[in-house]
Amino acid sequence: MAKQDTGTAGNESRGVRLHDSGEQLPPKQAPNTETELLRRAHRIAGLSFSDLATSLDWQVPESFHRAKGWVGQLLEAALGADASTRSEPDFVQLGVELKSIPVDLKGRPRETTFVCSASLTQMREWTWHQSRVRKKLARVLWIPVQAEPDLAIASRRIGSPLLWSPSDAQEQALKTDWESFAERIAAGYVETITAKEGLVLQMRPKGANAAARRWGHDADGAIFQTQPKGFYLRTKFTQQILQQNYVL
Repeated sequence: MAKQDTGTAGNESRGVRLHDSGEQLPPKQAPNTETELLRRAHRIAGLSFSDLATSLDWQVPESFHRAKGWVGQLLEAALGADASTRSEPDFVQLGVELKSIPVDLKGRPRETTFVCSASLTQMREWTWHQSRVRKKLARVLWIPVQAEPDLAIASRRIGSPLLWSPSDAQEQALKTDWESFAERIAAGYVETITAKEGLVLQMRPKGANAAARRWGHDADGAIFQTQPKGFYLRTKFTQQILQQNYVL
């Protein structure tokens, strides 16, 4: 598990204890400042999923086949996320998005990171600065979590948090990819986009099943139904973030 050089922040009281400890349980109110949010995140760093789930009266799933998104929901509940809709950052008042990032024993990302769903009918009208992707990635609280397949879910631990904003170079790379996708969608070629495209940002189908459909525009500007799409960060991009901010 990667460890961040957190300085004095690392000396914060660590751990949301179990009910019989007498220590305060995870807060129910959203944090008012980034400092408060980061303090909460440091307090749960090092805990197992079982520890944190018990403090919230949650059940730990035996597998993620029918519990996709469980880790993110657990962390949101523990930290007091208050987003009312998925189009807003998880901590609305702070403008901070929460992203858990599954890593291997060497702290390397094991999978791409979901950013947000693509609004195929609106992207053609938005600029990069108006986009959902930029809003989601302008300020991110990254929390690495253990994700080795042979490690029981209950035993997997939560890593040290990182509060991050993209550098100028990183934002330019994201913008370039997003604008390329937006141009294709505006021209009516959304169905030709593949997961192989994009240097740091990937666009691929995002739906409950292959039959899921969303509205889009064809080359003539007519509305038609197509597979829903989502934006994902490539692992080489998230690994760069971890390498620049953690000791791997």
